[in-house]
Amino acid sequence: MTLAETQSDPGVLPRFVGLAGKHPWEARLAELARRAGHRSLSGRECGRRHLLELTLARLAEVPASTQAERVALAFARDAVALAESLPEPPRGRFRDRLAAGLTGEGTLIPLFHLLRVAAMQRARGFEVRFTGLADGTDHDLLISRDGMEAEVACETMSAEEGRSVHRGDWCALVDGINPDLQTWLAAHPGRYVLKMTLPDGMKAEALDVPALHRRIVAMLQAQKRQDAAADAILKLDPLVLAGAQAAAPAAALRAQFGPEAHLAVTQANGSMLVLAARAGQANDIAAAACRRAGQACGRLSGERPGMVALFLDELERTEWRTLRHTLELEGAVRRFLTTAPAKRLVAVTCASRMEMFAEDGRRTRCRGRAALPQPRPPRGQVGGAAAGHRILGLSDAGPSSAPQPQRFGNVRSWTMLLIPGTDMSEAETEKTYAELDRLLNDPEVRMDASRVWTLLDRIASSETEGPPLPAN
Repeated sequence: MTLAETQSDPGVLPRFVGLAGKHPWEARLAELARRAGHRSLSGRECGRRHLLELTLARLAEVPASTQAERVALAFARDAVALAESLPEPPRGRFRDRLAAGLTGEGTLIPLFHLLRVAAMQRARGFEVRFTGLADGTDHDLLISRDGMEAEVACETMSAEEGRSVHRGDWCALVDGINPDLQTWLAAHPGRYVLKMTLPDGMKAEALDVPALHRRIVAMLQAQKRQDAAADAILKLDPLVLAGAQAAAPAAALRAQFGPEAHLAVTQANGSMLVLAARAGQANDIAAAACRRAGQACGRLSGERPGMVALFLDELERTEWRTLRHTLELEGAVRRFLTTAPAKRLVAVTCASRMEMFAEDGRRTRCRGRAALPQPRPPRGQVGGAAAGHRILGLSDAGPSSAPQPQRFGNVRSWTMLLIPGTDMSEAETEKTYAELDRLLNDPEVRMDASRVWTLLDRIASSETEGPPLPAN
């Protein structure tokens, strides 16, 4: 399956359910329906986290009507085809992965991420082997083309790993305190905002959440305007929303408190109390992504070039756009790729649910934004570029006590491997790759990301064979 082949195939769902087991599947869906059905923030968060499983359950009864639903069915079809192609021992490993996604807080995202990465590499002309399932290797995939091979480790992480205030803890606090806030609002009509600054975040070792609940209630009952302690600073202010803001309070509050703030609204008889919490330090999802990429490096054998395909789950759309547009994620990965733990890597890719399911309703495409892994440079020399929405950089550098200059090696050889042949003239091709090489390798030339994408688009748009490159 390519990512373009997303036609609806509802008949695949009974076979997919058969892989999981009818009774475990039904029990899981009943549990998720019960948890997500609660009229609470925790219930809503559960529904968001397990949206994929709940969507598949719904598609068993109604036809797919959106691009995201058709993609989900296509991946389910891929899962069935993969399982049926495996002999029994490897099929047992597949069932174990499927069962892990249907247990506890697990989801089907890691399995579908594996299938998506495999589909993308096949679309790029690679032969793909699921060695993690077939042979029990630590890495998940072995891709090959034109006599070259690379190992791929697929890793899924939660954005919660980079947040100081976890959404699950925030939802539990709001759900617990909401009845007390309703009672207080009934006795004190008006519009208020309770601002909470949490210097060390909302983690078990940094903050006693039940104690914070009690402090908020006590402060409101005593009609105090603020309460300060080492672990939390509370301040109650009037909430002023005028004109257009009053018509769209959610957007106005988000604009006022920023994308990293955790917001909740309690209303009673026309009155409103907004809870707004922020940690004392900014979220560091990019650093968390690098830590997980470093852990994934340990799954690569080192005998072949290695790639890490990282999936960032539980990301808000605004968070993902900020990470990309500010180049925060790109910069963090570039720095990571110059460190010793990344010496086995030639590429890192990052993606989210926005790419997996093309939530904007369009078939996501990333012309020219392919991975550009390089031939292994001499030890101690850094090389490469990575894939995704940005070139994130590659490295095969060994340990070094001194910082190494960022180098991208022979750009052309691996680019031609990953992007099928073009119809540019030889002179045009040489000129394009020469300019790309200068942008990536010459320390005297300023890195112009826009120009890099233009050159890559020129290469990809002139291809005469192979399917369009899917987004990563």
